[in-house]
Amino acid sequence: QAPMVESGGGLVQAGGSLRLSCAASGGTFSRYAIAWSRQAPEKEREFVASIAWNGSRKYYKDSVKGRFTISRDNTKNTAYLEMNNVKADDTAIYFCARAHHAFGLGSRPTEFGSWGQGTQVTVSA
Repeated sequence: QAPMVESGGGLVQAGGSLRLSCAASGGTFSRYAIAWSRQAPEKEREFVASIAWNGSRKYYKDSVKGRFTISRDNTKNTAYLEMNNVKADDTAIYFCARAHHAFGLGSRPTEFGSWGQGTQVTVSA
């Protein structure tokens, strides 16, 4: 299946908000869990959040709990990452991907592949 396409990144001040989008160009988006990951300069990629195929479960990296919200709109074949109260440490390229297999909860990072090209988020002090 085609990789997902991320958008919505940009420059935001610390304490501000940003909403990222993750769109599917085809396929059966609604059957697959979706995940977001990020990679900061000179750091390894890390899992940020994921959502089950039907939205019933959501998982978050500890450092973003209470600040980030993952959601999906299956009618638009799009998932979102709402980022609130952003911090300098949130600066990174953000990627999204769908799960390898349908109807999963998305609880494990290894469930995901075909990451997109990413969208840059830069948080200024």
